[in-house]
Amino acid sequence: MSSLRVGVLVPSSNTVVENDFSTTADSRYTVHTARMFLATTTAEKEREMLTDHAPQAARDLGSAQCDVVVFACTSAGALLGIEGEAQLIEDLKNLAGAPVISTNEAVANKLRGLGAKKVAVFTAYVEELNAQIKKTLEDRGIEVTQIDGMGITDNVEIANVAPEEIVEFVRSSITSSDHEAIFVSCTNLPAISAIEELEKEFKVPVITSNSATVDAVTSFINDKVGK
Repeated sequence: MSSLRVGVLVPSSNTVVENDFSTTADSRYTVHTARMFLATTTAEKEREMLTDHAPQAARDLGSAQCDVVVFACTSAGALLGIEGEAQLIEDLKNLAGAPVISTNEAVANKLRGLGAKKVAVFTAYVEELNAQIKKTLEDRGIEVTQIDGMGITDNVEIANVAPEEIVEFVRSSITSSDHEAIFVSCTNLPAISAIEELEKEFKVPVITSNSATVDAVTSFINDKVGK
């Protein structure tokens, strides 16, 4: 059987998603990306990305006849709320001609699978985006015990944050003690490499936008072709 094709919609300035898929390579599928123009991670520019660029990127991936498509932007999806993002995913599905996995839904499903009802959240974002991340998690029934962001709006700079800097940011920012998991949010933050150290230090499961997304793709592939 030939490999399945996984399409990934990424903000144009995102340089981490493809690398995270390649470092968790699964021979059962190949990854094919389309870029949605985005220079800065602000609510205004992300809304422009969703309206002006995401539809064309989904059509482009449709031409590759992907078996599944991933919408790999946590904060932009959160801006729309649960119902708004669900409509976006349906629209992208119709344009791409394939089922679509959203990073936000992947994160929520991963937290549920871990049995984590309370989560401490750390992001690359400014407050206007943090507020939406918090709301969408809580609307999905997950209590956010705290949320802190690095305040970075230049998306290229987000990708330049080193894993050890992520660990230090969490270490210096964490105030909650009753969380059952830690979530590091942003698909352009190279946080997968920080998971091991964070779990060792804080003794709770740690997930990132990209680790949850890759796990969701793996689950899809498992259902499609078997383990």
